[in-house]
Amino acid sequence: MDALDRVVKPKTKRAKRFLEKREPKLNENTKNAMLIKGGNANLTVTAVLKDIYAVKKPFAVLYKRKNITRPFEDQTSLEFFSKKSDCSLFLFGSHNKKRPNNLIIGRMFDYHVLDMIELGVEKFVSLKDIKNSKCPEGTKPMLIFAGDMFDVNEEYKRLKSLLIDFFRGPTVPSIRLAGLEYVLHFTAVDGKIYMRSYKVLLKKSGCKIPRIELEEMGPSLDLVMRRTHLASDDLFKLSLKQPKGLKPKKKKNISHDALGTTYGQIHMQKQDLSKLLTRKMKGLRKRPAEKSAEDGGATPKKSKSA
Repeated sequence: MDALDRVVKPKTKRAKRFLEKREPKLNENTKNAMLIKGGNANLTVTAVLKDIYAVKKPFAVLYKRKNITRPFEDQTSLEFFSKKSDCSLFLFGSHNKKRPNNLIIGRMFDYHVLDMIELGVEKFVSLKDIKNSKCPEGTKPMLIFAGDMFDVNEEYKRLKSLLIDFFRGPTVPSIRLAGLEYVLHFTAVDGKIYMRSYKVLLKKSGCKIPRIELEEMGPSLDLVMRRTHLASDDLFKLSLKQPKGLKPKKKKNISHDALGTTYGQIHMQKQDLSKLLTRKMKGLRKRPAEKSAEDGGATPKKSKSA
């Protein structure tokens, strides 16, 4: 049995807190990514990994040592690193004569490889090459996908889902306008994927809504798709399954129209309107003769004189 597969009983409170963080939760933590350098990575691949790490921080782990492995042939080392660092996303960089400047992006399900897509870097512009101000660390990016291939081709559909999973960042309950300052743009055209990153500048426009300008920030990548390792439809559907606790409970007697207006239906018991208490007014008071007629003709009692 593997050392990471054994049932570990914590001996200290710190170890107990560490294991509790890794337990399954209804609302999972933000996915972490591990960036691994292959045994024959060149300077270009190393620079790409460093820039992606700068974009992904603090939800990323960068392995600086070279690891001799081939993910499409043997995936055990990736699964070992995934368990060790508790990462469900990975980016592996390598370089050889057959596949120069090679990147493999993928994700895990239950610490096993779910999807892998191999991309080749044809052109790369680093963060350092563009001399302007950068976004602060941990900024949540806005993702834009352009191109019909992302909606037509099955492999490009899975690549789009994988890129959203990789760069989406933490889930936030609300967003402020000044926080929308980072854009990642992916374009698929002529068999290539162009990745561009921009910083959003809010300029004065003379009204409440500011004028938007985009300034290229880097990194900039021209990619081409090479090999793919995609999960089956059944396994992919299983990975998307949500626990019952997250599913909203169905509310009875509530309906919505086409405009989103909520209508509720209330069931009440039958009421006796003769016993309904209303506001008493002098004009609605009954005369003594009417009261005596209702009581069966009995004469009203005379009040005692003082």
